[in-house]
Amino acid sequence: MLPAMGDNVVVSNMELEKLLSMKGGRGEASYVNNSQAQAMHAKSMLHLLKETLDRVEVDASREMPFVVVDLGCSCGINTINVVDVMIKHIMKRYEGLGLDPPEFTAFFSDLPSNDFNTLFQLLPPMPNYGVSMEECLAAKNHRSYFAAGVPGSFYRRLFPARSINVFHSAFSLHWLSQVPEAVTEKRSSAYNKGRVFIHGANEITAIAYKKQFQSDLAAFLRSRSVEMKRGGSMFLVCLGRTSVDPTDQGGAGLLFGTHFQDAWDDLVLQGLISSEKRDSFNIPVYAPSLQDFKEVVEGDGSFAIHKLEVFKGGSPLVVDQPDNASQVGKALANTCRSVSGVLVDAHIGEDLSHELFLRVEHRATCHGKDLLEQLQFYHIVASLSFLQS
Repeated sequence: MLPAMGDNVVVSNMELEKLLSMKGGRGEASYVNNSQAQAMHAKSMLHLLKETLDRVEVDASREMPFVVVDLGCSCGINTINVVDVMIKHIMKRYEGLGLDPPEFTAFFSDLPSNDFNTLFQLLPPMPNYGVSMEECLAAKNHRSYFAAGVPGSFYRRLFPARSINVFHSAFSLHWLSQVPEAVTEKRSSAYNKGRVFIHGANEITAIAYKKQFQSDLAAFLRSRSVEMKRGGSMFLVCLGRTSVDPTDQGGAGLLFGTHFQDAWDDLVLQGLISSEKRDSFNIPVYAPSLQDFKEVVEGDGSFAIHKLEVFKGGSPLVVDQPDNASQVGKALANTCRSVSGVLVDAHIGEDLSHELFLRVEHRATCHGKDLLEQLQFYHIVASLSFLQS
């Protein structure tokens, strides 16, 4: 159990990195049980992923394994499915060229706080017979690659130089490495007083978030440009927005800036937490525009942009009965909790966190009929190739 912190304590950058993760385990509000929408969004973009894989250079020598990485893998089946798609597609490319396949390695990477135990329990086993990759690839209900977990922030180096063929990252890069310091500083003009997210905040606060996002993305690209092999490619997906106004965070704004925000206000009004306690909490998420993203990639100069677009993913809520307002309300609360619950628990304690998400559910249920239609996610999709210097 994570301890509640005093009213005057703000989670530090290092503590944020240790804490930030999707909710582990297999409970009702866990990421494993609230990632169906991401799976559907990812499936709708598989053709774009395969286009990226078609640009990767394949090596006929077979002297080195072909290495793929999923950055921000979390702990559900989605990451295993996408790695399976990537390796099978590359395998078909080898077959199409009349080449014998190399061995394949897949690295699953996320912050140290990620629930790697749950992830590895979901991994199919390697075949326990034979020694050739051809036998591994032919075995049903088994994986055809060696697997390992790599804990650490993808805003820093994670792998040896020139060791990776393909990087994949979906639904992660909108998470910032830290809440901008100015946002929680009372004397700053960017102080996000009264809010726990930047949706609807003042422009100065939003600019602080934008600068943090662009700084983080630049660090991400610098690290990958060292780690990627010649001829490698990268497929990136993160939350995005269609508005040029950074204070309009689109779907992310509706998820964290409406009923979630109101639930925090309820706790303050009911005397369960102080307004200072609320104001010292901010969701470290920024949904960029295409221009926000493009500026950083072009400024880095290590990658060629083959595709950069806004893709409509749809609603993050998956319910059996769309007309059932209580089911919609519970789905929204569980979705919020699966991605932010660990941070909320650390800030106000598990008991108050439970009260907060009950209020999120109640408020969302009251607006259940409108939520599914209004809450739509847009994603930035980027297909990049490494420019060998």
